[in-house]
Amino acid sequence: MALRGLWLIGHPEGARGTILFSRRYPTVEKRAKFHNGDTYVPVPEDGPFLKALLFELRLGDEDHNFVERRDGCSRISKTSVYAVQTERGDLWPVVAFQKSGLIYAGLPLVEQSLRVRPPLIGISGVSHTFALLSGLLAFMNSSQKNDAERNGKIAQLPGLVMQACPLGTPLDTNLHSALLEHSPIAPGSPPQKPPAWRTSTYKGKPQVNACIVEKVKSVQYDKRDMADMWQVYGTVTCKCDIEGAAPNVTVSLNLPANGSPLQDILVHPCVTSLDSAVLTSSSVDVVDDSAFSGPYKFPLIPPPDVFNLCFYTSQVPVPPILGFYQLKEEESQWKFTIHLKLHESVKNTFEYCEARIPFFNRGPITHLEYKVSYGQLEVSKEKSLLVWVIGQKFPRSLEISLSGTVAFAPASPQQPVDPLCTGGTAYVKLYFRILDFTLTGCYTDQHSIQVFSSGKPKISTAREVLSSDYYIWNSKAPAPVLFRTLLF
Repeated sequence: MALRGLWLIGHPEGARGTILFSRRYPTVEKRAKFHNGDTYVPVPEDGPFLKALLFELRLGDEDHNFVERRDGCSRISKTSVYAVQTERGDLWPVVAFQKSGLIYAGLPLVEQSLRVRPPLIGISGVSHTFALLSGLLAFMNSSQKNDAERNGKIAQLPGLVMQACPLGTPLDTNLHSALLEHSPIAPGSPPQKPPAWRTSTYKGKPQVNACIVEKVKSVQYDKRDMADMWQVYGTVTCKCDIEGAAPNVTVSLNLPANGSPLQDILVHPCVTSLDSAVLTSSSVDVVDDSAFSGPYKFPLIPPPDVFNLCFYTSQVPVPPILGFYQLKEEESQWKFTIHLKLHESVKNTFEYCEARIPFFNRGPITHLEYKVSYGQLEVSKEKSLLVWVIGQKFPRSLEISLSGTVAFAPASPQQPVDPLCTGGTAYVKLYFRILDFTLTGCYTDQHSIQVFSSGKPKISTAREVLSSDYYIWNSKAPAPVLFRTLLF
């Protein structure tokens, strides 16, 4: 017995329906796909599911006309089990009923092909779904006097459902008694058993800190036959100091209208549920206008220490800094040219920004002449590296250049060696950091973090961009070809 999905829908008289709470179970969905075979129908997103369910229940604005498929004599049913019509087929058996302006709905797992629908009495998940929804009904109707109390009960549902129905398997269908046993805010309740990852409890003023760090990798060649590559890797780190054995927190990541969708999302085990669209967004797929662009909501019971809430990747349209590097030998000297351009969409305020130009398999630098349009050039103590210190801003034109000539003494064992960078094969590596900015546009703020506990928490957020393996190869010589599947 298992559930593929659970929904609580608000539908007051004369108003449109809204989903107040939903929970999906990806592991159960995989089992459904296996057991149902070619008759498998995926669970649609909340919006299409709500519209289809309201149509089946004759609760939509324009659903009171006779529809043969729904209202014909062959469809007379004395149960609360429905076949909800979706774009991929009929989703069955959906258990749903309405009470006091709320619709309670659940979808049990059927462990067989649905080419011929089995009798309901033979599907144990249907009765368990009824029991779970009945417990949810009792919980929502107990001592509910106004909208504020109802909203408070809805806020408790993520933790309550996680305990009563972990991974889609109902363990305690009497949710009202489960609340009295487990809810941290129930008066007179015994201490709640914390999850395994919450090894200690916090005492003090509640506060939440969240930081988004995006690292950008890039390999640029400035060659027609070699494509430049770049990708963003994000990490969201949190520290939640909240009282209680199992406090509930929801962290939402948002994107602006022109933001780049997050992909390949991996979450910490403390996250209690996820929208299926978050799990299925992959960098392997072609990103189009239909890609899920948030908000990305992560309900969780936080560990006591700093933890990585999630990791993600994203394919932004352009690299933050585009450049080319040319290095060629002329007589006994090497002539070099470097040009860098900051993209106009990138925040032009750096904590630091510099370009390092190493020279491997050569002796120390004996002669250097250069012309720099912006910043300053330094030579390392070993005289095998040039450091172009760009500083904290690019000029108004957003373009800078460095050119010059350099000569070397005969190679010596003390100088750095790299078997890859021989002859003219060489690179420039960029190092930079930008505070209060992300390349994807991803952000979270005090309005995007909800803490379901007593007391108003102090919420602090930050975000930044860091360079990581940001290479620009010499376009006048051979360069290693790196494929995305190997590099990223």
